[in-house]
Amino acid sequence: MEKILIVFTGGTFSMMIDEKTGGAVPYFSGEQLLKKIPEARELAEIDCYDFGKYPGPHMTPELMLDLSNKIKEFLKENKYKGIIVTHGTDTLEETAYLLDLTIKTEIPIVVIGSMKNSSKPDWDGPKNLTDAINVCLNPKTKNIGVLVCLNGDINAASEVTKIYTEEVFSFHSLDFGTLGFMRDGEVVLNRLPRKLETINANKIISNVDILTVYAGMNEKFFKFSADSGAEGIVVEALGIGNVPPAAFEGIKYAVEKNIPVVLVSRCPAGETDYIYSYPGAGKWLNEIGVIFAGYLNGQKARIKLMLALGVTKDYNHLKKMFQG
Repeated sequence: MEKILIVFTGGTFSMMIDEKTGGAVPYFSGEQLLKKIPEARELAEIDCYDFGKYPGPHMTPELMLDLSNKIKEFLKENKYKGIIVTHGTDTLEETAYLLDLTIKTEIPIVVIGSMKNSSKPDWDGPKNLTDAINVCLNPKTKNIGVLVCLNGDINAASEVTKIYTEEVFSFHSLDFGTLGFMRDGEVVLNRLPRKLETINANKIISNVDILTVYAGMNEKFFKFSADSGAEGIVVEALGIGNVPPAAFEGIKYAVEKNIPVVLVSRCPAGETDYIYSYPGAGKWLNEIGVIFAGYLNGQKARIKLMLALGVTKDYNHLKKMFQG
C-alpha cells in the first residue's frame, strides 16, 4: 500500500466530552484516533506525527509556520504519497492557506477537521479522514496546492472559508465553488485552483491588525493601531472597497507612517476594486497607496501580509505580491 503521513494538531477532531465541565476538550493522540478509525489503515500505510493538541483558537501564526517547517522536513524524506493535517475548524482556513503559500511540493497536502467531536454519534471525523486519504492517493490531486476536504467537498486552501458555526457543511468556496467532491470513495475533480503562488518566507511578522469598517466609523482605531506599533493593517472595507470619510483619514494616517495597508471587503464574496471616486471611496484609497487584495477575505489577507512582510517591507514589492 502507498504511504500517507497524518499530522495531528488537535481541534474538535481530537476532542471528547469532558465529564467535569460537560464541554468538548482535546483528548486523543494521533495513534488513539487511528484506533478509533480502523478503516483508515485499510486504505494506506499510515505514519502519524503529533504536532500538538491545539483547539483551533489556540493556533498562532508562529505555530502555523512551525507546522509548515515540520512538514517540509517530512517532505525531504520523499516517501509519502500525500500528507494529511488534522486541525481545529475555527482557524483551519488560515493554517491551510499559510501551508499553501509556504510549501511547494507536487504531492497532495490535505487539511481536514471535524465539526462534531468524537463523543457525538454523528462524529464526522472518520469520513473526513478516509476521504482525505483517497484524495491523497488520486494522481489528479498532484501539483494543485494545499486542499481542504470536509463533508465530501474538495476545496482549494486559497479559496475556502468557514461560513457556518457548527454545521458539517461549513466550508465553502463562495466565489468560485469547489474543486470537486467525493463520490463513494472516488475523487471527482471539476476544475483547478484559480491561483497558485509561493512566498519564500523564513519568518512571519505577526503584528498585523484587522479592522472591520462599519457605518459612521472614524479614524480612532486606525490611529491606535498605527501608534501602538502595528507593522501592517488589513482593512475589511464596505462593498467593493469603500470607507466612511473619517475612517479614510485614519487609513491615510497609517499609510503616512509607512505602515502597509491591505484592503479586502467585509462582504463574504466578491473582489475589491477602485471604481468609486467620492470621498473615502476606492479611488481615494488607491491614490494614497492602499493595496487591494482582490478576492481574499480578511483572515487570508492577514496571513499573506504577515508572510510577505517576512520577505520584504518594500511597498512596490508588497503591492506586486497582492496585485501582480
